[in-house]
Amino acid sequence: MGLCALLLCVSSQALDINLATVAELDSLRGMGPALSAKVLQAREQRPFDSWRDVMKRVSGFGPAKAQQFSDQGLTVNGQPLKP
Repeated sequence: MGLCALLLCVSSQALDINLATVAELDSLRGMGPALSAKVLQAREQRPFDSWRDVMKRVSGFGPAKAQQFSDQGLTVNGQPLKP
C-alpha cells in the first residue's frame, strides 16, 4: 500500500521541461522520441522561458500538444499552460 501511495505521489508531481530527462519526456502520452529529441535540441541552445517560447522553437509543439502535456503535469519554469 505504501508503494502505491508513493507511485501516485511521484506521478502527480510536475515535470519541468527545462529539467526533464529524455526518459521523463518520453513518458508523457503523445510525446514520443522524435518530439522529445526536438525539445532537448532546442533546450541545449537555451532554456525555455515560457510556453510560447516552447511552441515557437519546437516544431510540432503547438497549442493542442502544449495543453495535452500541461494536463499531464509538464510545466515551463514551474508554470502550467494557462488557457
